[in-house]
Amino acid sequence: MINFNVPPYIGREQDYIQEVIRTNQKLCGDGPFTKKCNNWMEEHFDVLKVLLTTSCTHALELAAILAKIKPGDEVIAPSFTFVSTVNAFVSKGATIVFVDIRPDTLNIDEKLIEDAITEKTKAIIPVHYAGVACEMDKIMDIAKKHNLFVIEDAAQGVMATYKGRALGTIGDFGTYSFHETKNYTMGEGGALLIRNKEYVERAEIIREKGTNRSKFLRGQVDKYSWVDVGSSYLPSELNAAYLYAQLEEAKLINDNRLKTWNLYYEGLKELKDNKFIELPVIPNYCTHNAHMFYIKCENLEDRSSLINYLKEEGINAAFHYVPLHSSEAGLKYGRFHGRDEFTTKESERLVRLPMYYGLEPEKTKYIIDTIFRFYVK
Repeated sequence: MINFNVPPYIGREQDYIQEVIRTNQKLCGDGPFTKKCNNWMEEHFDVLKVLLTTSCTHALELAAILAKIKPGDEVIAPSFTFVSTVNAFVSKGATIVFVDIRPDTLNIDEKLIEDAITEKTKAIIPVHYAGVACEMDKIMDIAKKHNLFVIEDAAQGVMATYKGRALGTIGDFGTYSFHETKNYTMGEGGALLIRNKEYVERAEIIREKGTNRSKFLRGQVDKYSWVDVGSSYLPSELNAAYLYAQLEEAKLINDNRLKTWNLYYEGLKELKDNKFIELPVIPNYCTHNAHMFYIKCENLEDRSSLINYLKEEGINAAFHYVPLHSSEAGLKYGRFHGRDEFTTKESERLVRLPMYYGLEPEKTKYIIDTIFRFYVK
C-alpha cells in the first residue's frame, strides 16, 4: 500500500535527541532546543514572539485566554475545520458562530463575516486550509472596524505566506501544529505566535502553569510564584530536539513537497480540463506549502467509489472534515449563520491523496495513472 502520510524524518533527529540525553541537563520544557525552535521561527517568520507548545490545540487555548474569551462571548469560524479550532473557545464558554466557506480555497468566506457579527462577538478565527491563505486584509479590516481579535489557525500553514507575510503572523495571535501529519513534526506539538508585545509576559505565565518562572529564569525576580491562571503547555526537550532537525531543513522539505504537489497538478490537469474532477485553487496573493493535495469529485457517490477503487489498487486516500455545525457538539455549542451553500457540498466531494516528504515520483505517477483509469474507462 502507498501510505496516505509518512511523518518527515531528516536524519539528525536522533542525534539531537541523543544530545539531550547525553548532556543530562534538561528533559522538560524550555531547554536549549525549545529556545532554538522558538528563535528559528521568530527569525524566519519575522514575528515578535514564538512559544513552542504541546499542541496546536493548546496554542489556541492560550490565545483564547489571552483574548479573555468568557461565557456568553461569540467567535466566528468556519465549520469546515478540525474540532480543535473551536474547542479552545467552547472550553471558555463561548458560542461558535459558523459561516460558509469559499468554494475555491475552502477557507472562510470573508464576505460573510461582517453580517455574522453581534454585540457578543469577540474574535474571528480564520483557518488557512491546506496551507492556502485566507483573505487576511479583508478579515483584519473587519476586525479593526468592530474591535475584534483575530486568531489565526495556521495549523497547516507553516512556511506558507499571504502577500509575503508568514501565515500565523498577521492576526493578533497565530497557531501552528507540529503533529505527525504536518509538514514538520515533533510527534505532538504546536506553537503560539504573538504579534503584540503587551501579550508576551502573560503568555509566558499561562504557559508555565500560571507562574512567573520565565522571569525567574531570566533573573528578573529572585523567586517565582503562582500569579495567574495557566496550565502545563511546555513540550519536552526530546520533542523539541526532533523538531529542530526539521526546521533546519525546512526549505528542503518544502521544496520536495511542492515538487510532488506540482507533479499531481500537472498530471491530473487533463481530467480537470475534461470536467471529471476539480483541482485546488491557489490565489495569486499567497504562496502555499503543499500541505496536502486534494481533488474534488462530482458528488459523494463518486468520491466513495474513487476512494474504494484507490484502496483496491494499493493507494490510501481519504476524505477530510465532516462539517462541525452538523455534529452533535456543533449543534450544542454553536450555530450556523446564513446559508450552508458550500460547506457541506464541498466537504462531500473532497478526496485527499497521499502527500508527504520523500514520496517517490514513480508512486505519485502511479496514483495519477490509477485515477485516470477510474475516470477514463
